[in-house]
Amino acid sequence: MKKKIFALALFAAVMGFTSCSDDDEVVDGSFDRSELYATSNGSGNITIYDFSDSDEVEVTTLTTSSNDNEGIQYNPSTDELYFNSRSDFSLYRIGDVEDQIDGLSGAAINEVQGSIDFDSPRALAISGNTIVVSDEGDDTLFVYDRTDTGVSLRNEFDVDFELWGIEFVGNDLYAVVDQTNDIAIFNNFLSNSTNGNLEPTKRITIEGLVRTHGIAYSADDNVMILTDIGDAGSDSDGGLHIISDPLTKINAVTDGGTLAVANNQVRVAGAATLLGNPVDVTYDDETETIFVAEKANGGGRILGFNVAASGNEAPVINNALPGASSVDFYSED
Repeated sequence: MKKKIFALALFAAVMGFTSCSDDDEVVDGSFDRSELYATSNGSGNITIYDFSDSDEVEVTTLTTSSNDNEGIQYNPSTDELYFNSRSDFSLYRIGDVEDQIDGLSGAAINEVQGSIDFDSPRALAISGNTIVVSDEGDDTLFVYDRTDTGVSLRNEFDVDFELWGIEFVGNDLYAVVDQTNDIAIFNNFLSNSTNGNLEPTKRITIEGLVRTHGIAYSADDNVMILTDIGDAGSDSDGGLHIISDPLTKINAVTDGGTLAVANNQVRVAGAATLLGNPVDVTYDDETETIFVAEKANGGGRILGFNVAASGNEAPVINNALPGASSVDFYSED
């Protein structure tokens, strides 16, 4: 299903945000493509916000075979969308995504379901034709290869901590250690080929966080964003931690050490932010916008903040999406 909405607040939020390297804006029509993908818990729908039109945000809703989705990534090199099903315990792949957004595929969705492998999937990350899924229930990283007909399970790596968000930073995989304010780093992750226990290269604590969930990294803008859900039972105590020049700072912390808040991080938190349970995050380096899947506040929202935000700062984007569980952003000049 596809519809057009005039989202004044959404447009007003992003009109002034420009990259240091060019003059592109989400709403000036200068992007060939500019899309935010979002999933919801308790819903098989995938919501796609298309910002490429200068007057309207076009919203495409893809109804999938799954009943509960979490974790989403778009692969532009293959025009495919990957997401985790928490109801079917498997990885899905949707092809011909651009046609779906342009309304060229009608009601049909080119959807392929992978093998039933998961207990409680949370996030996924893509490197080339390899897809990695974090499973909180099994404390396992599942590694899949893309094939012509779907996806094929390559490896299962067991870790000694609960997982949530994951992100490729070059060849390294960064993983959120759920129930803590730690992140774990697996150097040259895809070079591992033997199933079984896998130890991280380094695990560090992020000072000021209570419980980390989402992670996003931009090499172009040299920034990393971590989300803090605080108390999972509260819809108002969440936050974001924005880390500039993150690799230099993280590399300077020894295994088991702590990345201090002072001089290293900027925290965004407080009643005005509407952050309660920010479970996932993605970043648009063209408009310097942080997009957040906020699951609890208001029943679920898509929130946006400028990367320069700090303290108790209100979001510049606030769009209702019940049960928002994950987000991914893609743009193309």
